[in-house]
Amino acid sequence: MKKSNVLSEYGALFALILLFVINVVTRGGNFLQIENLRNMVSQNAAVGIIAVGMTLVIIAGGIDLSVGSLTAMCGAAAILIVNKFSTGGMSPNMAILMAALCAIGVGALAGLINGAIIAYGRVAAFVVTLGGLAGFRSIALVLGNGGEIRSQVPALQDFGFGGVAIPFVKDASGGPVLIYWSAITFIVIALLAGFILNKTRFGRYVIAVGANQRASEYSAINTQTVRLAVYTLLGGLVGLASVLVGARMNSVGTGSVGLYYELDAIAAVVIGGTSLRGGKGRIWGTVVGVLLLTLISNMITAYRIDTNWQGLVRGIVILVAVLIQRGRKEND
Repeated sequence: MKKSNVLSEYGALFALILLFVINVVTRGGNFLQIENLRNMVSQNAAVGIIAVGMTLVIIAGGIDLSVGSLTAMCGAAAILIVNKFSTGGMSPNMAILMAALCAIGVGALAGLINGAIIAYGRVAAFVVTLGGLAGFRSIALVLGNGGEIRSQVPALQDFGFGGVAIPFVKDASGGPVLIYWSAITFIVIALLAGFILNKTRFGRYVIAVGANQRASEYSAINTQTVRLAVYTLLGGLVGLASVLVGARMNSVGTGSVGLYYELDAIAAVVIGGTSLRGGKGRIWGTVVGVLLLTLISNMITAYRIDTNWQGLVRGIVILVAVLIQRGRKEND
């Protein structure tokens, strides 16, 4: 494999390893504390789940700018349902489960609507999802009267900070260190999506539709159904992510939750090596992209750099990733 191809294929992974080593050398034990590493993985788990779904959409030749606003809408609906069901006599755990199912259903329905307009209405994905970006946020604001919706069920936040204990690992006070449910969910979703993309007929159809829609149609692939499916799947994953976000914060700020999630998700996908032209991508690369962005944010905070620079840093990282992709295409 040529040096340029190695860089384009594994550049994000090399960058992640390099930044990790720099942090180990400069920050030492503080960085390597298991709680810090756990928190880094959990910090952007919701964005990671969305980015996994976004990967499938982009590979299929689409894009979705509405995921941040949809997160706010689904999260607002989830908190309202938890509060209503719990005050109505339902057990807290059952109320949380019903809210999660409803949020996933609302997200999937929104994704289905987006996908139907794009696939059957033949409207550009950019235009359709840009409308969703404005529309879903507006609905969220109406649900929350323009403010924050707070959970009245303590069990919701207990779930947000619950998880599975890491064997033989204790914190400074001697208590167990948990891998939060958000991180576990992110890992499971990434593994399932990787299997679907690489090992199933549907995954091959997604790649084929993104690579060449006309050739796919000549091969008897129902391209509209494939596009409808990936947008619906992304919507469902957004609904799932919104529940995890609401559980961690025990509330949903309808004007702030999900803000710029679409940019973070697309950035992670592009950094991970998925082509914005469609037809080529990998789930593991997206996971690396999410971790890389999280590590960059962690470094900015740790080194006491003005957090207002985060946007510029991420923008530069995205541009570099796109330029590397362009170089790979010219070399192919």
